Amino acid sequence: MDAQDSWPQLVQSTNERFAQAHPGVSVDVQYQQWTTKNQKLDAVLAGKNVPDVVEMGNSETTNYIINGAFSPVDPARFDQSEAWLPALADACRADGKTYCVPYYVGARIAVYRTDQFTRAGVTGAPKTYTELLNSLDRLKSTYGAEDPNYSALYMPGRYWYAAMAFVKDAGGEIAVKEGDKWKSTLSSPASMAGLTEWKRLIDTYYVGDRAKDNSDQPQVVGQGKVGVFYGNTWEATAAADERSGGDPKLKDKFDTFPFPGPSGKLLPPFLGGSTLAVPAKSTRKDLAADWIKMFTDRESQKALIAVNTLPNNTNQLTEVASGGINGPAAQAAATGGWMTPFAPGWTSVEKSNILQEMLERISNGKQSVQDATREADKRINEVINER
Repeated sequence: MDAQDSWPQLVQSTNERFAQAHPGVSVDVQYQQWTTKNQKLDAVLAGKNVPDVVEMGNSETTNYIINGAFSPVDPARFDQSEAWLPALADACRADGKTYCVPYYVGARIAVYRTDQFTRAGVTGAPKTYTELLNSLDRLKSTYGAEDPNYSALYMPGRYWYAAMAFVKDAGGEIAVKEGDKWKSTLSSPASMAGLTEWKRLIDTYYVGDRAKDNSDQPQVVGQGKVGVFYGNTWEATAAADERSGGDPKLKDKFDTFPFPGPSGKLLPPFLGGSTLAVPAKSTRKDLAADWIKMFTDRESQKALIAVNTLPNNTNQLTEVASGGINGPAAQAAATGGWMTPFAPGWTSVEKSNILQEMLERISNGKQSVQDATREADKRINEVINER
């Protein structure tokens, strides 16, 4: 879906290169909606006529790999495989084999209104957590006094990618592997400390519905009542694009900086991205791997960088312009970030909305951090090891 909207020329050029290398072989690229693709994939993988290449989110691959859905690939066949970002590469590995190829990655950072910073007297992007809080205080006192619906920081209650970044920053984990089993650790002291600081932050600077997530973030930011939000760089563009529900008057009024964490280091971002796999039932495995090789090689990664997308490897993170809007995202990605647990039942955890429901209860004060995390641990442990 992202390729269709943001880099269709890369798909075209890859198909042209592939045609030159394999005369007479045609390539049929079919785009899917992200929310329904797995349901369709499950259905088609159960049959005989399967696709030769599929795109997966890196947090989705584990269950498919352990159930034998994908064919192993040789990393040495692919460009810069020794420098693949761990958040992507680790998702592709199991039992000493590699079952998919990293494609691209995204890292959340702070996006802010430059004009609001100027009026509030904030000079330059914050570099420390203390500077961030001081900046948010200035925004709140300047704009919050004029509009009770103004959020110095937009971070809704069910935004679990944000909240879990604070867990990771505090040294906590969503879950850890003990022996051959996974165990949820949200109620550990470190995890609870991160969630306590996250709640303090949104209690102080976020004005809005605690039962919301971040799915409509560009539209909300586009209303002009947000100073800083935590998100992907494309959301800054979308907030100024009426096609996305944004306001064109906000064009060129956003910039970015790496979000500083309470620990004194950068807030570790969730490194969400995509991988490409060859289904085990494919009858064209070698051709499929060759197409993936071309679509993810050094030149293809340069094309992604040119449209403000982060590459699949650490070598080319340095090619992202440090002064551009995506520079801070590259800086955040270089820290290694974090990933959801590579547990067989993680997909079930996400589908059950356990994290979102926990965070909503914490953020609206219906449960303490301790009680909410203990309940979430119990629910997660019931499904996280299911195949």
